[in-house]
Amino acid sequence: MKWRKMADHVQGLAQLEILCKQLYETTDTAVRHQAEKALVEFTNSPDCLSKCQLLLERGSSSYSQLLAATCLSKLVSRTSNPLPLEQRIDIRNYVLNYLATRPKLAAFVTQALIQLYARITKLGWFDCQKDDYVFRNVIADVTRFLQDSVEHCIIGVTILSQLTNEINQADTTHPLTKHRKIASSFRDSSLFDIFTLSCNLLKQASGKNLNLNDESQHGLLMQLLKLSYNCLNYDFIGTSTDESSDDLCTVQIPTSWRSAFLDSSTLQLFFNLYHSIPPSLSPLVLSCLVQIASVRRSLFNNAERAKFLSHLVDGVKRILANPQCLPDPNNYHEFCRLLARLKSNYQLGELVKVENYPEVIRLIANFTVTSLQHWEFAPNSVHYLLSLWQRLAASVPYVKATEPHLLETYTPEVTKAYITSRLESVHVILRDGLEDPLDDAGLVQQQLDQLSTIGRCEYEKTCALLVQLFDQAAQTYQELLQSTNSSAMDITVQEGRLTWLVYIIGAVIGGRVSFASTDEQDAMDGELVCRVLQLMNLTDSRLAQAGNERLELAMLSFFEQFRKIYIGDQVQKSSKLYRRLSEVLGLNDETMVLSVFIGKIITNLKYWGQCEPITSKTLQLLNDLSLGYSSVRKLVKLSAVQFMLNNHTSEHFSFLGVNNQSNLSDMRCRTTFYTALGRLLMVDLGEDEDQFEQFMLPLTAAFEAVAQMLSTNTFNEQEAKRTLVGLVRDLRGIAFAFNAKTSFMMLFDWIYPTYMPILQRAIELWYHDPACTTPVLKLMAELVHNRSQRLQFDVSSPNGILLFRETSKMITTYGNRILTLGEVPKDQVYGVKLKGVSVCFAMLKAVLSGNYVNFGVFRLYGDDALDNALQTFIKLLLSIPHSDLLDYPKLSQSFYSLLEVLTQDHMNFIASLEPHVVMYILSSISEGLTALDTMVCTGCCSSLDHIVTYLFKQLSRSTKKRPAPMATDDRFLHIMQQHPEMIQQMLSTVLNIIIFEDCRNQWSMSRPLLGLILLNEKYFADLRNSIVNSQPPEKQQAMHLCFENLMEGIERNLLTKNRDRFTQNLSVFRREVNDSMKNSTYGVNSNDMMS
Repeated sequence: MKWRKMADHVQGLAQLEILCKQLYETTDTAVRHQAEKALVEFTNSPDCLSKCQLLLERGSSSYSQLLAATCLSKLVSRTSNPLPLEQRIDIRNYVLNYLATRPKLAAFVTQALIQLYARITKLGWFDCQKDDYVFRNVIADVTRFLQDSVEHCIIGVTILSQLTNEINQADTTHPLTKHRKIASSFRDSSLFDIFTLSCNLLKQASGKNLNLNDESQHGLLMQLLKLSYNCLNYDFIGTSTDESSDDLCTVQIPTSWRSAFLDSSTLQLFFNLYHSIPPSLSPLVLSCLVQIASVRRSLFNNAERAKFLSHLVDGVKRILANPQCLPDPNNYHEFCRLLARLKSNYQLGELVKVENYPEVIRLIANFTVTSLQHWEFAPNSVHYLLSLWQRLAASVPYVKATEPHLLETYTPEVTKAYITSRLESVHVILRDGLEDPLDDAGLVQQQLDQLSTIGRCEYEKTCALLVQLFDQAAQTYQELLQSTNSSAMDITVQEGRLTWLVYIIGAVIGGRVSFASTDEQDAMDGELVCRVLQLMNLTDSRLAQAGNERLELAMLSFFEQFRKIYIGDQVQKSSKLYRRLSEVLGLNDETMVLSVFIGKIITNLKYWGQCEPITSKTLQLLNDLSLGYSSVRKLVKLSAVQFMLNNHTSEHFSFLGVNNQSNLSDMRCRTTFYTALGRLLMVDLGEDEDQFEQFMLPLTAAFEAVAQMLSTNTFNEQEAKRTLVGLVRDLRGIAFAFNAKTSFMMLFDWIYPTYMPILQRAIELWYHDPACTTPVLKLMAELVHNRSQRLQFDVSSPNGILLFRETSKMITTYGNRILTLGEVPKDQVYGVKLKGVSVCFAMLKAVLSGNYVNFGVFRLYGDDALDNALQTFIKLLLSIPHSDLLDYPKLSQSFYSLLEVLTQDHMNFIASLEPHVVMYILSSISEGLTALDTMVCTGCCSSLDHIVTYLFKQLSRSTKKRPAPMATDDRFLHIMQQHPEMIQQMLSTVLNIIIFEDCRNQWSMSRPLLGLILLNEKYFADLRNSIVNSQPPEKQQAMHLCFENLMEGIERNLLTKNRDRFTQNLSVFRREVNDSMKNSTYGVNSNDMMS
């Protein structure tokens, strides 16, 4: 029998090895899919653990060892049915021995086994066996590797490196609070020792004559540098900044590490390594230096900081003086980051006091100028150099030191290098067919924002340069246009140069905000503006023959900056800029300048209607102008604006056409157009219905056309869809702009009841086409939104109820039909289904909280509109998995804000739901409490508060022997009594967030907490004892007192006065608990309330 078992095992192993080969090697997707399926079953099988060990012992291929390691990682990570402690200790010891006896495994197998060790160690960090934290003797585990061969050394260092990384990263399967506790404990008990060890090993390595041609020594050095970097890149205080906020990063080194940074040998070690190791490894050294340069300022006193900065600047100077390694793009990039950190972490006043400052700033300026001139080399690194100069230039007005900062000498050189290098790049890019940086709008915008500050330093020099370059380019351009034999290439080059100049002029004008501006500077702005407007007159006059899209986009960027600075309610009209515009172009005041804006907008819409980027930016400019209180009133007086209000049809504005649109989503800009027109119309509209009817004529005609098409059986579906989508986007823009009662009521009477059936019919016909339904649903959501109390019907008007009926009908029609689609592929589910559902939730929320419908009327008169809408909501909700509710931000915001309204005003409906629905809603609240989006989290607190308050009232009633309440109330109570764990889980979650996390909405969290405590007094007492007992013995008394004070003076009711007192107690409680825990390395057993 035993032999048969062994034979089965061997056969099973062979089968597994074949599957592994298929999974990792085959190119046939069907075979790979089958193998994947079989291996997933294997992972879930009960004898997975023993088979993994067999695979590691006897497996003949690296792939089977990899499978065993990844399966074991999954087993030790699972939260349900975790492995017992003894088993995890055995696996840990087995993995260490396996690695020690097999140093030459395939790299990916070693990596997977080290990952497994790191995962076991992290998850078992608080596990005790006979009062010993069994997984914490990390350095002892690794020491035996470090005393052996180079291969063993590499494994040992990699283990520490992986472990530091693993503990630093939160994973989604375990609570964030638990992760932070492990990370803090590891930081306090082991991290500094690991960092010191890595520095000592690096010192030993750099002291020896390293033979870096030897691959293993090269590998060891690389792993040591990675380990040092992981230690320095640790999230010390749980702020977990994301990678994108690179500029603002401060490394929060603990005070206990001071000795390592006060001793200049640590800093010197990395600078020496940079000069002594091959260029392939130096980016890692520079990454470590970037972190060291970003150490928090408060780690040092002033004298220590000055000394540290002096060593840092010396090291930078040494690199600049010997730039042999910098031509390598990775080195160059990290070095640029290091330069940027010099200013993000130190003040200009401190930098100028450094001994070699004049020499260093000269070297940095030369390095920057050279970098900018070689624009094609490492374009992504330029950002860091510009951010350094931007910060230096911004500090000039505030520097108090007597030492010269010399920026007035070097900043203009940087500005000039940037501008001239961009102009010179145009010809090369066109000649060699390279990628044009102007096509990357985000990158250009970012660089221009930085340049706007740099260029304002010594502004007269910047302006003189721009005027000279612009005049030169414009003159050449004009000559080329007038000449009969000029080549298209030459013209395109000049247009490219002018495009850069227009962008840069817009940017430096936009930079005016940052500095107190003088009259002379405003006059210089005037010089620049005049030139751009003259160029615009020239290019506009040629649009009938030809136009340049990039140049037009640059003009729009310029207008946007000009509008921000010189147009609007806050601007001084006596500005010198206007005087210059008046002298050169005859534009005497803001109204005349606005007419130039509108002229440009109309020209663009006329000639560039088919170009989506220009149309949308032009309409955004119109929209921004229509927002200003004084500018909108001046605009309405212009004849061009009156022309727009009277002629908004496709013959004048081609983008409003129906047949020439490439696809339906391109019509989005129509909403922006009509929002602006709506605002302009409202200025003088008052109660003039005739003017409103006149304005709506094109839209009336479009509705009639759609109605005509839908009434016949044979109609062109594409045309009908296009006309309808364009129309509802237009109407949504108008509805958004009409936020006053009189104007909105005109719109409402125009659309209801005449045209509402057409919208309902469209949803019935095209429910499966989101390009068509989403705009219709969004229009309806806008119409029912009581923005600025605009939806106020007369006492005798039934319109509020009728509007709700239409809303209910639309939600029901859409909801029931969209559910017939069945299973939608994961990558399409948002576009096809969830987006529409999200708009329906928002629509229902708007109408339920709009305050213009009395919802009690529906049941009273047997009208099922309310029930239908709510039942459809439940059906839609149950068709969405929990994970999707939180994965899609728009869906989660609309769902949780709707739930808040339902629990506040329609709790009887919630109480009447089936048990599985109630549990679904409660678990969605439970998950939402820990969401990253504060809005979602706050909505969940509010919903939970309404539910808990309702439960508390029902319980109070039932104990007072009041007349029997409705059966539904009993049922709800019954469900809750059957599943106490749900409410208890939420009590534990809320309490944990308040005690252990950075709780941003403490007030909201406090509101449901009192009800949760009063409903679960026994559970709360257990929870309290568990938290108190998890503290170090000397802290337990203080923690117990904190909890005593929390309930001090709190009565057993949920009256407002009692709640307010509890909220006050809670903020004191949180402060005291934090103070108590700051001074201790707290550890809570891992099978406690946190897990």
